[in-house]
Amino acid sequence: MKTFPLLPTLFFGGTLLAIGTVSSFGQQATVTVNQDEKIPMLLELKKEMEKDNELSTGYTIQLYYGDLGKANEILRKYRGRYGDWPASIEYETPNYKVWVGNFNERIDADRALMEVQETFPAAFILKPQNRG
Repeated sequence: MKTFPLLPTLFFGGTLLAIGTVSSFGQQATVTVNQDEKIPMLLELKKEMEKDNELSTGYTIQLYYGDLGKANEILRKYRGRYGDWPASIEYETPNYKVWVGNFNERIDADRALMEVQETFPAAFILKPQNRG
């Protein structure tokens, strides 16, 4: 009959019991965040302004400048072929412009322009002063 030494067996068993006890008594906590009630409203406003390209400080591509009917036609044509960059019609008395993208870096605008010019050869990059 084989016998096991008592001391190593007790040590190993006690260690397992201690590890099991520590892991079963995990801590629980509750975190309360207090924020100004206007923050969600401001975040929603910022999201809308970004969607409408009103916060742009970068570059955009202009596809067209002229009457509203043709601007809508160009916009539909653009959206039918490309979906990577947002597009909008901007009004500057008395003409409408079709703008595409909101690029922070000139190199990104240049890359997009190369792709867009395959369909719209007259497209060019501009850096609007104030889009709002």
